[in-house]
Amino acid sequence: MSKRGARGTDGSLLDSLPWTLTALGVAVLVHLPHLPIWISAASIACAVFRLAIEKRRRPLPSVWFRGALALGCFLGVLTTYDTISGVGPGTALLVVMAALKLLETRKRRDQFVLLFIAVFLTMSALLREQYLWSLPYMLLSLVVTLSAWLRMSAAPTQTPRQSVFAATRLMGYALPLAVAMWIFFPRISSPFWSVPIDTSSGVTGLSDTMSPGDVSSLSQSDAVAFRVRFDGAAPAPRERYWRAIVLHRFNGRSWSGSEPALDTRYRDRIRYRGEPVDYEVTLEATRNQWIMALDVAESWSLDNVNMGRTQSLWRQQPVDQRIVYRVRSFPDYTIDETLAGFSRTWYLNLPEGRNPRTLRLAESMRRDAGSDRAFITAVLGKFNREEYFYTLEPPALGRNPVDGFLFSTRQGFCEHYASAFAVLMRAAGIPARIVLGYQGGELNPLGNYLLVRQADAHAWTEVWLEGEGWTRIDPTAAVAPERIEAGRSGAMFAGAGAAWGLTAPSRWRYQLGMTWDALNARWNELVLGYGPEGQQRLMQHLGLNNPGWRTLLLTLLAVVVGLTLAVHGLLMLRFRPPAADQAKQIFERFTRKTGFEPARGESPLAYAARLTEARGRHNQVGDIVSLYLDVRYGGAGEDGLADLRSRVNAFRA
Repeated sequence: MSKRGARGTDGSLLDSLPWTLTALGVAVLVHLPHLPIWISAASIACAVFRLAIEKRRRPLPSVWFRGALALGCFLGVLTTYDTISGVGPGTALLVVMAALKLLETRKRRDQFVLLFIAVFLTMSALLREQYLWSLPYMLLSLVVTLSAWLRMSAAPTQTPRQSVFAATRLMGYALPLAVAMWIFFPRISSPFWSVPIDTSSGVTGLSDTMSPGDVSSLSQSDAVAFRVRFDGAAPAPRERYWRAIVLHRFNGRSWSGSEPALDTRYRDRIRYRGEPVDYEVTLEATRNQWIMALDVAESWSLDNVNMGRTQSLWRQQPVDQRIVYRVRSFPDYTIDETLAGFSRTWYLNLPEGRNPRTLRLAESMRRDAGSDRAFITAVLGKFNREEYFYTLEPPALGRNPVDGFLFSTRQGFCEHYASAFAVLMRAAGIPARIVLGYQGGELNPLGNYLLVRQADAHAWTEVWLEGEGWTRIDPTAAVAPERIEAGRSGAMFAGAGAAWGLTAPSRWRYQLGMTWDALNARWNELVLGYGPEGQQRLMQHLGLNNPGWRTLLLTLLAVVVGLTLAVHGLLMLRFRPPAADQAKQIFERFTRKTGFEPARGESPLAYAARLTEARGRHNQVGDIVSLYLDVRYGGAGEDGLADLRSRVNAFRA
C-alpha cells in the first residue's frame, strides 16, 4: 500500500465522526473559560479540518507534520503556564492531545480513544470546581459520550434518538451503583479544591500586602468568601468584623505583615468580656493560611490551627479546599493592656522622607488636640466634615500616596482611609496597625445563614491606647457609615452605594440570587461536605454505629451485589423471550410423531407434501397442517387450537 493509501480516508467514519466531535465539544466546553485562546482556536480548527478530510476523502496529515505540530503545542503549553503540572496545564495538554488525535483518526478504535479522552476531560472539570450545576453537566456529557459510542456500532435502521435513549438507560442502570459507592465507600479525603485563575486586574479579596496607591479601580466580585451559621441571633452589622491578616510594616506606599508565627502566650494577652458568640464557618478555598473568625476568637474546632501574636488564626497548611469549622468569639475584649518598648517602636515606625505633608499635619493636629483620644476624634471628624468621598474608582496616586490622598484626590475606599489613618496615628506617636478581613455580610433567610462575599473584604485600623490596649478604629465609618451599619447590599438598596460606583440589582434578581446561593449551600453541606463525620452520622441512622473501614467495605460490597442483581433482574424482565407459541409446540410434537423431521427452512406445506409422498395418508396430514396454519397465522382462536391438539393426539405414525 502506498503512503497516500495508508493515510487516506474512505468516508466510513462520516456517520459517527460528528458524534465523536460533539462528545469532545461538550467535554471541552466547561474548560473553555480557563484555556488560552490559541488552544481553543487550534482545537476547533483541527475538528473542522478532520471533518472536511472525511467528507472529501482526503489523506490525513503526514507523521512529520503531526509530530512537529505536537512539539509546537507542547512548547506552547509550557510557555503559557511555565509548567506542565497542575490542573490548568494538565487540562490544556489533554485538550491538545484530543485535537491532535483527530488528525490521525482512521478507524473505529481511534474514535474509542477520543471518547476515552472525552470522559477524562469531563471528570477533570471536578478538579477545578464542584458547583451545583457540575452534576447535570457531567451527566449530560457522559450521555453524549455514550451515545457517540453506540453510534459507532449502530445498525443502519437504528435512529440517533434510539441511541440517545439507550445511553440514558445505561446511565440510569449505573446511577444506583454510583450513589451506593458514594455513600458507603470509606471517606478518606475531602472534596477537590477549586483552583483560582489569576487575573491582572484588582479584585476584592484578601492579600498579605496592601498598596492603595497602586490600584486605580477595584472590581466587585460576588464570589462567596465564606458562609456562617450562628447558634443564636447574628450580631449586628457593625459588629461583624471578620479578622484575617494584620499588617504593620509600611514603606511609604505599601503595607505588609510578618509570616504567621505561633505565640503560646496569646491567651495571656487577651481578656475576654461579655457573652460569647458561637457559630460554624464554611470557608471557601483561599490558597493562604489565614482562617476567618469573628473578632476576636477564643476557641476553634480545627486541628493544626493556631493564633499568632496579632490575634489572627492561621493554619499550618494553606486552605486549598473548602473547610468547615466551629468558633467561639467574644465581641468585647481587651488585647495587650501593656506594650513593651520594642513593640511600641515597631508599631510607630515610618520611612524617612515619605509623605511629609501628612507628618506635619499629624504633628499640628496632635498638638492642638492635647490627648490621644482627642486626636483620634479630630482625625475622624476631619474625614466626616471635610469633602472626603468613598468610591471604588479612585484616581491614581503618586510617589507619596498618603499625601496625595489627604490633600489632593480625597477619594478612595477602605484601604485608602485605613492607610492614611494609620500613618497619621504613627506620626502623632500612637502605635497603629492595619487589619485586613471582611466586614458585614448579608443574611440569607432561605438558608438561615450569613453570606460573606469577596466584595465584603475590608480594611480597618487598630491603635494602642494606654490602659485600653489595641482598640479597633474604622475610619471608613466616618466617611461612609452606611457601609458599616447596613453592609454593602443594604447600602446598595438604600441608594448610598450609587456614589461608590455600585448599582443595586432588582429585587427579583436579588431574591433569585439568594435562592441559588441557598441551594449551593445545601449542595456544599450535603454532597461536597460529605466527609468522615457525615458518613458516621448517616451510618448511625442506618443502624451501623461507628463502623470501621472493613465494615463499610463489606456493606458496600453487599449493597453493590444486591443492586447488580436487581438491575440484572430488570434487564431480564425487559429482554425476556416471548411466550412460547402453543400452536408451534403442538406442530413440533406432530413432526416427532411422524418420525420425519422437517428440513431447515422448509415450509409446513412443503413438509406436508414431502411427508405424504413418503408415507401416504394425504388427507390426515393435510388436515393437520392446514389447521396449524389457520391457528398460527389465520386467527382460528382457542377453538382451533383445541381442535389441532385433539387431531395431533389422535394421530398415529
